[in-house]
Amino acid sequence: MALIQLKELSKIYGFGDATVLALDEVDLVVKRGEFVAIMGPSGCGKTTLLNMIGLLDKPTHGTYLLEGRHASRQRADRLAKLRRDRIGFVFQSYNLLPRLNVLDNVALPLAYKGMSPVRRATKASDILEIVGLRDREYYYPRQLSGGQAQRAAIARALVNNPEILIADEPTGNLDSTDSKVVMELLSDINRRGNTILMVTHNPELTRYAQRVIYMRDGRIVGDEKTRLGEVAKGARRLYYKLRPFSDDEILSGVSALMKRVETKPSSRRNTKKKAKNA
Repeated sequence: MALIQLKELSKIYGFGDATVLALDEVDLVVKRGEFVAIMGPSGCGKTTLLNMIGLLDKPTHGTYLLEGRHASRQRADRLAKLRRDRIGFVFQSYNLLPRLNVLDNVALPLAYKGMSPVRRATKASDILEIVGLRDREYYYPRQLSGGQAQRAAIARALVNNPEILIADEPTGNLDSTDSKVVMELLSDINRRGNTILMVTHNPELTRYAQRVIYMRDGRIVGDEKTRLGEVAKGARRLYYKLRPFSDDEILSGVSALMKRVETKPSSRRNTKKKAKNA
């Protein structure tokens, strides 16, 4: 049985002339333990899709089955419990509370379960060990680097041991070094059995996914299985097709081309002179 199954899922925002069709009859099946990357241009519905799967919003039309049960038709209190116990969220902006230290930020979801302070602290500390931040337990978010803050956010998402981890541009605010650390961590979490759905604009991050979903205008327009360690073919094509080139890049390319053109005839003239002198 599929862990996640969407059938003709649609989401409409607004009314009348201001109506926006964010999702247009999306069909999607995700198996337990998959690492799925979701790509597409801005405004294509990627984040809306994650919000539907993460039970942060309800569809206007269609069906969302979570392990065969109608997830989107539950009462508000039941939806809140499902989100708390089965789904973890990692956002681009970390969303750590600035007045709480790292340990308390990570332990916060456990407070909503009624767990005692001592047990909360112990479990949060164990999760911080996994993400390599145990020595930063009593630091505040402002004292962390971007990569450390994102690892703390991942620890908070994992503290309830969720089956599904939803990551919306988890490396969007990080440099290449911190991005690699975070992605290696997500890959390790996936190997432990968690299902991961990640939105990204970076084709390089598809190296960590087993599958890439492509979206456009609220629809899924492609579904590609990938090999770990390789950039998805569709992502590579999409990147080079859509990536804008600056004037400096164009001028540098023209300059390099002119240099190559100029060196060819000069090298021939030098060859002829050498032949005559011989």
